Amino acid sequence: MDTNFIKDIDLIDALKKGDEKAYTFLVNQYHHKLCVYAFSLTKDHDLSEDIVQNVFLSIWKKKSNLKDELVIKSYLYKSVYNEFIDQYRKEKHLLSLEKKHYDVLSEITEDEDENSLERLIKLVKKEIENLPPKCKQTFILSRQDGLTNIEIAEFLNVSIKSVEAHITKAFSILRKTVGDKMNSILFLLFGAKIKTI
Repeated sequence: MDTNFIKDIDLIDALKKGDEKAYTFLVNQYHHKLCVYAFSLTKDHDLSEDIVQNVFLSIWKKKSNLKDELVIKSYLYKSVYNEFIDQYRKEKHLLSLEKKHYDVLSEITEDEDENSLERLIKLVKKEIENLPPKCKQTFILSRQDGLTNIEIAEFLNVSIKSVEAHITKAFSILRKTVGDKMNSILFLLFGAKIKTI
């Protein structure tokens, strides 16, 4: 690791001066992490690579406008998210992604260490797999497939109260494992279909 760039302010200063070593350092440090993050949003490896590449190119083009007090990690993750939204709008005419999800996603990237996002996503996936069978089936129909409680009740031939009980139980189990970041991780996994409880 280049000790000249331990502090963000040193890295930003070097980038603003057009230092290609600083740019290479930036890419080497964050490329893989940002691709993991982008893939959690897109579920598409090629699109994830494109998004991350666009973010890096944009930073290089606008390097002279970078602010000295910028927190590089937060800026990169937010830039990837914004690029994802732009791509999503082009592809699917995005109706709305709630601001609170954006805020929580930003918090995750700022609060956690570099491997945390990948680790949390794996943890949630594992916990979903370990849910009791009926609970898991109901939860996936609701969160992954975006069915309403009424639709799930009709599909499984059970009461709506039974559906609600299974979903509540699933959330309770997941919340114990992941805590207050659960909704945002589920949002990353299942996208805009997620309905929080």
